[in-house]
Amino acid sequence: MTPGLVGSFGLFVLCTTLFCVFAASVLLQQADEGRQVERRAALHGAIEAIRTAGIDFSALPEQRVRDIARIAGLKDLRFETGPAAAGRELQPVLNAQGRIVGWFSWEPDRSLTNALGPLKPLMTAATVLLIAFAGFAIWQVRRVLRDLAVSERKAWTLAHEDVLTGLPNHRKMLESIDAALGARKAGETVTLALIDVDGMKDVNDAHGHRAGDDLLSAFAARLKENLPAGAVCGRFDGNEFAVLLRQTDAAQPAPAIENLVEALAKPYWVNGQAVQVGATAGFAQAPGDGASRDDMTRRTNLALGAAKRKRRNGVLRFDAAMDREFEERRFLERELKRALVNGDLDVHYQPIVRGGGAQIVGAEALLRWRHPTHGQISPAAFVAAAERGGLIGELGAFVLRRALTDARRWPDLYISVNLSPMQVRDPNLAGLVAGMLAETGTAPERLLLEVTEGVLIDDPDQAKERLDALRALGVRLALDDFGTGYSSMTYLQKFHFDKLKIDRGFVAPLGSPGHSPAVIQAIVALGRALDLTLLAEGVETEEQRVRLRLAGCEEMQGFLFAKPGPREALDRLLGQGRTVEADRPPQRAAG
Repeated sequence: MTPGLVGSFGLFVLCTTLFCVFAASVLLQQADEGRQVERRAALHGAIEAIRTAGIDFSALPEQRVRDIARIAGLKDLRFETGPAAAGRELQPVLNAQGRIVGWFSWEPDRSLTNALGPLKPLMTAATVLLIAFAGFAIWQVRRVLRDLAVSERKAWTLAHEDVLTGLPNHRKMLESIDAALGARKAGETVTLALIDVDGMKDVNDAHGHRAGDDLLSAFAARLKENLPAGAVCGRFDGNEFAVLLRQTDAAQPAPAIENLVEALAKPYWVNGQAVQVGATAGFAQAPGDGASRDDMTRRTNLALGAAKRKRRNGVLRFDAAMDREFEERRFLERELKRALVNGDLDVHYQPIVRGGGAQIVGAEALLRWRHPTHGQISPAAFVAAAERGGLIGELGAFVLRRALTDARRWPDLYISVNLSPMQVRDPNLAGLVAGMLAETGTAPERLLLEVTEGVLIDDPDQAKERLDALRALGVRLALDDFGTGYSSMTYLQKFHFDKLKIDRGFVAPLGSPGHSPAVIQAIVALGRALDLTLLAEGVETEEQRVRLRLAGCEEMQGFLFAKPGPREALDRLLGQGRTVEADRPPQRAAG
């Protein structure tokens, strides 16, 4: 039982007891008074009888007085000619002329009322307790009301204010958007901008989440300080902040938001050291980009996503093309799930040849998707859709199983398969590869797995753990698109690759007027110094092949030798004596 219930029960018992005691007192007092009235009436009748009998009251015998007392039920009845003692009841006696000749006096009988005498201390104590309890109850009620008011204020704060930054939270900002749209007048625009803090993961990893919280608080404070006049801001979600601005149609919000982003991108002082983060913003305007809260928030999110993909630390306004891109991405994600179930995906292979250009030594497995109504869909588009939709693991497993299964057709070739960054993050990757190798009976050294530099940059320690586990199986590793990213020597030394793939961006200019092959020669020299095999991709002319060969590049692939095709196409090439020379028209050296 709670203290409040105990107190209420105690108060009820106390009040009930007092009520019963007081009620009994009143009833007993009324009973005593009724008896007194009856006795006075009896005494009055005796007096009238004596007067009628002509008896002198002054000579009234004592015995007659006692008889009257017994008949009337009066205690210690006396007939007195003078004033009676204090506290006695009196009944005057009149003669025939109406003059007082004396008084009958007696002791009042309050036996019933006096029976409550022992209860008077209890009643007094109970009354004091009741008053004290009432005072305590009033104080308690006031305290509860005060605590309730504080709780209501806290609840309101939690419902409308972000605990970490003190800014309006997601719910409050949605209410503000509704209010701004509802109050918009003709000739006014309402701008909603979402600002994302870039680089928060690096801050959390380097300094801890507490420092990250401090940084978000500092970011929020600077955002509030630099708001345009009349704007409101809040924390929308995680590392995202919202800014709501009302302006005239003629005013342009982009400069104000750009200035805000520029101010937010300046260094912060956290835990005694400077910390640098960026800010990227996307915004939409009503009524042009939408008239409801849902339209505004959705399209502002699309603008922010596009800004993060295209240019970090920039500002981008929503346009209709973003809606089309969003619908296309949703279409790809939906249709890709069906393609995986219906078997609409296929794997093509592009031969990898030795530098001489005649002998095929391997093949790169490339995923292809021909949609029933939309035709051939670019791998760049549907791989990105698979990553967003959480299908990349299933997609990668499909390619790996198909490639290793088809590899049994070509026992003298190695098979190259690309790994996406999300696959490398999977802790079960080595187990998956080991299972596929055992399932297809493929020797591990025949499998070459390609990764890009982005995998190594995102989380080097995790990437090394995953790649070391793959090397322990006996498979070989290649660094794809070398030269397009950081191309750090640290990566090459730390991760122990077997092969470097020279990006087509370095191959395409070979043979062009004024172009020097020095970069290719430097990459080849670096590869040889680290005991790595060099593979150039995107070779399309004989001039490029010759220059790469002269630079020392051992392996090549590209349209000069063969385009990617189904496994049957590779069967035909290999059936021609492991040469691709007869499968292509003669090429004249460019330049």
